[in-house]
Amino acid sequence: MGGTTEANALAKAIADRGIPATYSYAGRVDNPRPQALPVRVGGFGGAEGLVKYIHDHSISHVIDATHPFAAGMSRNAIEACHAAQIPLVALTRPEWAPQPGDTWLRVPDIAAAVAALSGNPQRVFLAVGRMHLEDFVSQPQHHYLLRLVDEPDVLPLPNCEVVVARGPFAEADDRALMQRHGTQLVVSKNAGGAGARAKLDAARALDIPVLMIDRPALPQRLELSSVPQVLDWLAHSGVNLGV
Repeated sequence: MGGTTEANALAKAIADRGIPATYSYAGRVDNPRPQALPVRVGGFGGAEGLVKYIHDHSISHVIDATHPFAAGMSRNAIEACHAAQIPLVALTRPEWAPQPGDTWLRVPDIAAAVAALSGNPQRVFLAVGRMHLEDFVSQPQHHYLLRLVDEPDVLPLPNCEVVVARGPFAEADDRALMQRHGTQLVVSKNAGGAGARAKLDAARALDIPVLMIDRPALPQRLELSSVPQVLDWLAHSGVNLGV
């Protein structure tokens, strides 16, 4: 279960070792990156649908390498693997932590981030992805800078500019982007990883505050943080790694 930079690296490592596997995209991006493994796109139909897929395709192991905020998919994977009695591991990114010079306001979820934006108009870099844009309709007073992977069909926010780009991003480029748009506040999910942290480094350099949204809580599961760790877990779970 992929869609992240870490999942892409793991897919290549698995393909290089000749391990039979399938890379699953949720289907939220119009043009997903090509993979070295066979790819399927779309949801499974909840935990029950994932159990059926596991049985129908003789799946022996599941690796959840989805985005840290794809909580629904992760919960379904936990439930489905428990029901199917097969091993599950999550390849997760360490969370970002504030560094000296950062000004962070931490909030527990998207709803709290929306509430925190009440007040006078600001120029906001809203870096939360297109799935959550409609949540911010109740705060239309701001000018929003949106960076999205795909050009949106509809923009629910009345006052915004869109930059279509795919990471990883560089700190110098994000600093120039924020200066060009006069950014006064960055709103970000705590996604972790290196590919999208440039906006935080740029905000620190420009003394711009960050509204940081905490990750959703998930049931207990085995979590690993690197491709070699996952490969080692597979080897100790009875998978022949080939080379």
